[in-house]
Amino acid sequence: MIDPELRSLIERAHTVLAQLEAWLPPTPPATDWSARAYRWRKRGARGWLDGVTRIAPMHLHDLQHIDRQKGIIARNTLAFLNRKPANNVLMTGARGTGKSSLVRAMLDAYGDRGLRLIEVDKADMGDLGEIIDLIQDRAERYVIFCDDLSFDEGEAGYKVLKSVLDGSVAAPGDNVLIYATSNRRHLMPEYMSENLSAQHQADGEIHPGETVEEKISLSERFGLWLSFYPFRQDDYLDIVNYWLEEHGCSQEVITEARTEALQWALERGSRSGRVARQFARDWAARHV
Repeated sequence: MIDPELRSLIERAHTVLAQLEAWLPPTPPATDWSARAYRWRKRGARGWLDGVTRIAPMHLHDLQHIDRQKGIIARNTLAFLNRKPANNVLMTGARGTGKSSLVRAMLDAYGDRGLRLIEVDKADMGDLGEIIDLIQDRAERYVIFCDDLSFDEGEAGYKVLKSVLDGSVAAPGDNVLIYATSNRRHLMPEYMSENLSAQHQADGEIHPGETVEEKISLSERFGLWLSFYPFRQDDYLDIVNYWLEEHGCSQEVITEARTEALQWALERGSRSGRVARQFARDWAARHV
């Protein structure tokens, strides 16, 4: 027979354990290594790779008037898949011109050849080391992708990314590349006051201030820079026509759309591929 005091102690211990379990986050699910794309998820301090079951389709031929950028990133990605030297890629420039869509198109084009995509939010860039540890022994080739990447002063992910790109004693492994998009060329805000720390020497040489050098040093760790520019009017209309054809519009309906397509872009202040596709959806819904 159990001593009453011992029974009371056991019951109290069970109560304490139940309370602790309520506070602790549940164990992360096992990684589905059969997936082609993943999102890095966090629950408390724990993170895991969450397989994406429905991948938003994007084909290379859907991306119009960025042929140079397509060629460069496809060449780099193929070199990576063939275990040849390849670079991390930073894509910067005008919004809506196909930067993130181009990364998704790489997965669509080369997923059958072992390419895998891991999408990481900017807020979780401090977990890069943990993510790389999870995949370092895998046979697949992984692109870690961060969309709209930028940092403010003092963010932890800044130094982690800088170290992973180039500078850490521990190599990230030859099965990992980092592709990122940003509207900031150097990934961090730049202020006029920072240029005041530049030193003007007697020989005419200008030595940028240390703050500016620090900010530039991160973007320079990406081996490839791809710049994206606003589309000309004719290019924008070509993209509108392409998507209207994809939505089943007749040539007559496409011709009628020209004036309204230009007004649509004017109202949004942008002639981008994203705006063109949004207009095409609206027009096709009303005319097909």
